[in-house]
Amino acid sequence: MLAICGMLSPIVYTVMWIYVGSLDSDYNHIRDDISSLFAVGAPNERLAKVFIIISSVLLLIFYLGLHEGINDGGGSIIGPILLVISSILGVLVALFFPLDEGGEIKTYRGIMHILLVIASGILTIIGMVALWLRLQVVVAWSAFAAFSLISAIVSAILITTSGIFAQGKYRGILERFGVTPYQVYYFVLGLMVFLMN
Repeated sequence: MLAICGMLSPIVYTVMWIYVGSLDSDYNHIRDDISSLFAVGAPNERLAKVFIIISSVLLLIFYLGLHEGINDGGGSIIGPILLVISSILGVLVALFFPLDEGGEIKTYRGIMHILLVIASGILTIIGMVALWLRLQVVVAWSAFAAFSLISAIVSAILITTSGIFAQGKYRGILERFGVTPYQVYYFVLGLMVFLMN
């Protein structure tokens, strides 16, 4: 059940930005970032928040059981702990720290949104690397270990690129490319835990 939560989380997240973004004729997936969909005063703020909270909570539930779900709990707990902390930050963003009105960063809440999103992303990448270190010597998980390392590298490159061009007219599409490796990773990790258990 926990693994299914892990697989559902990225699906809910992706449906959120596609569906909620399509409800607003002024919203542009190429230009506008995902966080603007649940920013204060956004046209469909409540609906987007429901989606983002569900996605974040599903991921947190999955990560709470991750250590035991991988190789029957054998190995370092560092990777799962980092992913749990990362998902807690995601829940905090969803519940308490939306962007300011218009998707701007003007208040403490808006600043915290950015800081928590960045911290969550960094912790996830480090968690991917930690899982690679934990699983590379476990025969049944060695292919996933390689996938974990590749995901960490691709995520770091794409999210850095997205950050560099965060104020540009293509920030929406760059952000979507940036978060895609994370979402694929969550799904594949959930699928692996499901199949191996």
